[in-house]
Amino acid sequence: GKTETACVSCHSERSQSQPRTPMGRALALPGANPVLKDNPKLTVRKGPYTYTVETHGDESTYSVSDGTRTIPVPIHWNFGAGAQTWVLERNGHQYESAVSFYPSIPGLDFTTGDEDLKPRNLDEAIGREIELRETKVCFGCHASNAVTNGKMTYDTLRPGVTCEHCHAGTTIHLSDSFNGDFDSAPPDLRKRSAEDISNFCGQCHRTWETVVRNHWRGELTVRFQPYRLTNSKCFDGADARISCIACHDPHVDVMRQDSSYDPQCLACHSPTAAPVMSSPDSTKVHAKICPAAKADCVSCHMPKVKLPNGHMTFTDHQIRIVKPGEPFPN
Repeated sequence: GKTETACVSCHSERSQSQPRTPMGRALALPGANPVLKDNPKLTVRKGPYTYTVETHGDESTYSVSDGTRTIPVPIHWNFGAGAQTWVLERNGHQYESAVSFYPSIPGLDFTTGDEDLKPRNLDEAIGREIELRETKVCFGCHASNAVTNGKMTYDTLRPGVTCEHCHAGTTIHLSDSFNGDFDSAPPDLRKRSAEDISNFCGQCHRTWETVVRNHWRGELTVRFQPYRLTNSKCFDGADARISCIACHDPHVDVMRQDSSYDPQCLACHSPTAAPVMSSPDSTKVHAKICPAAKADCVSCHMPKVKLPNGHMTFTDHQIRIVKPGEPFPN
């Protein structure tokens, strides 16, 4: 978009790296989807139905067949940068595709969360119908300018999370900056408290309140990092050291090496670190020093958890002392 192009003039490094992140690639349009270009024909049989995703040039088609009849649906909306699910439109209705692509296979399998759906006929086998409210949530997180005044506005939609998605007011700031006025710059998110940042990121990644109110339980909640982080014993909403952005720069790709997070852990758990808040008496104490190691902290205290389908693995952000054989903590 024009706004993002203009942002490069002052914020060159971040503006160029952010579009390549998983958030920047959270939604792809036809012809701009490397996942399907690299996998031009995908097929899987689930019960009596066969699902096929075929790509020819810039066009991809999702189809489901019962052996007698086939329903083809063109793919317009590709959700996800690695694992990928498709939002489909047929006869004026929106559907979440019954199957998704998982790089770990690599291939198709049931969409996470939809494994227990029992379609009664071929039309239902396409996927789970989603109402307008859920559609707005999907596009509101995976795209930018998709929802205006509470309404879906496909004509203004831009794929992925762009600058203004997180930094509201960049358009006004851009206009003012041309006249040498920089006072309208969006608020610096780095100055927000850990709790505010958790709620901010949780708008898409799910807040603690959202998960609790919806009664979501079990290993599927490992996907909701703000919720899991808030459950941590060491979470202090007033301490910037436990903020989402203390560990993750949203403008660059996620660091996958465990040791890269050691400085953030040792910011609290080292002899020279400032004290942390002690609950419930609200006194300041020094965080405990790990007796086992001073490196690769997250490899023990933030375990990797596979979703029930076994195709996706997430780092559990509920920081804790993990005991062998213990059930997944909610």
